[in-house]
Amino acid sequence: MKTEILTLLRQGEEYVSGQQICDRLGVSRTAIWKAVNGLKEEGYVIEAVQNKGYRLISAPDVLTEGEIRSRRLTEWAGCIVEAHERIGYSTNLRAKQLADQGAVHGTLVTADVQEGGKGRRGRPWAAAAPGENIAMSIILRPELAPVQASMLTLITALAVRDEIRALTGICPKIKWPNDVVVNGRKICGILTEMALEAEYIQYLVVGIGINVNNEGFAPELAEKATSLTAETGRRFSRAELICHVLKHFEQYYEVFMRTGDLSALRENYNGSLAGRNQAVRVLAPGQEWEGISRGINEAGALLVEHPDGQLEEISAGEVSVRGIYGYI
Repeated sequence: MKTEILTLLRQGEEYVSGQQICDRLGVSRTAIWKAVNGLKEEGYVIEAVQNKGYRLISAPDVLTEGEIRSRRLTEWAGCIVEAHERIGYSTNLRAKQLADQGAVHGTLVTADVQEGGKGRRGRPWAAAAPGENIAMSIILRPELAPVQASMLTLITALAVRDEIRALTGICPKIKWPNDVVVNGRKICGILTEMALEAEYIQYLVVGIGINVNNEGFAPELAEKATSLTAETGRRFSRAELICHVLKHFEQYYEVFMRTGDLSALRENYNGSLAGRNQAVRVLAPGQEWEGISRGINEAGALLVEHPDGQLEEISAGEVSVRGIYGYI
């Protein structure tokens, strides 16, 4: 009931009468009063005025199921939410467990604190204090070939970029294939994992980690990482941020699924690609070489130009971009 009340209060322009809530939810005035008091105990500031009703004044920065669901802006992304205060492994691992159990397309897993996060190649994603970061994973069940799966990482980066830009006015860059950076420092990492059945995708899990309210970082990360708070001096509602990222993601996902590639999004992505038309170093098993980044192709591969002018499609390995993450 608390979730439904929050949703009604957020939808109302001013006060929402107790009778309106009763009629919508089919419960008594006493039940509404108890639920509102319960929300107040959780940190919500709700004004109650006789003959007017209830009005939501402010909300705590919490990642609960009710807070996220009451802010939802999407048709299917986040249709089901499993929210953890603390998780001892990663939201991606939990999402894969749920997917194996039959969780539907669009199911979202979040954690206020994630203790076992990881990035590409198994690198650890350091745990933060409560209230600082976003750790979220969404389950997808698309009808795609496995070779198309990696493109979902790229459209996720577009969704995060769009929301950071809308929220702060900052124009982030995207470090191919899975990071979003601000002023040369990482603010978001993305990890897409899939389960295969024969030659088809059974499900995909897209994990997103965003540094939101961190005011500082350990010395070993200070030159490589940043946060929205570090860049703006403000704190942000993480639940609101999650819901807006999901809105952008759902829109990009629908475009991608209509074409099956990035043909409709390539120009958009390349406009924010870090290091485009600049020197990059390609690090792959058994080789290391430098070239000029020329943007992505329709399949999401990075086009890197050799000194002799030949273009090579990079779809595996790692690309370090000059001027980012200490590579100069």
